[in-house]
Amino acid sequence: MDNQTFGIGCKVTFSKTVGESDIYLFAGITGDLSPNHVDREFMKGTAYGRRIAHGSLLIGYMSTASTMILQNYPSRNPDLTAVSLGYDRIRFLKPVFINDTITVHYEIEAVDESKNRSLSKIEITNQHGELVAVATHILKWVPNS
Repeated sequence: MDNQTFGIGCKVTFSKTVGESDIYLFAGITGDLSPNHVDREFMKGTAYGRRIAHGSLLIGYMSTASTMILQNYPSRNPDLTAVSLGYDRIRFLKPVFINDTITVHYEIEAVDESKNRSLSKIEITNQHGELVAVATHILKWVPNS
């Protein structure tokens, strides 16, 4: 970290190998037991040929990166707390398979001081450098009590 405060150009990366246990635990927590994620035999008969990770699991990894950006770059105003306002333009471009290693690239692209918001570009790549997911993340700063 270069002691820069939170602002345009700040970025972080987060990498993780997506294990079979990640997918099964996520399926259990969310109740999303789609055969796309948990049925090896079913997926053998599809164009993918094997099980794929939940898209919403990838959003969880995006959230990890947003937490990291807030930990790595201090706020300009300690009287405000950042909260996620949501994700826009989420697209899952390629499947993520069990044992793929993904890297989330998170970068602040805009800060709107009047609305206490920021917009960040998120790109997720796999171990082959292929873009597998994209999104825009919105953070909002709310007053501390």
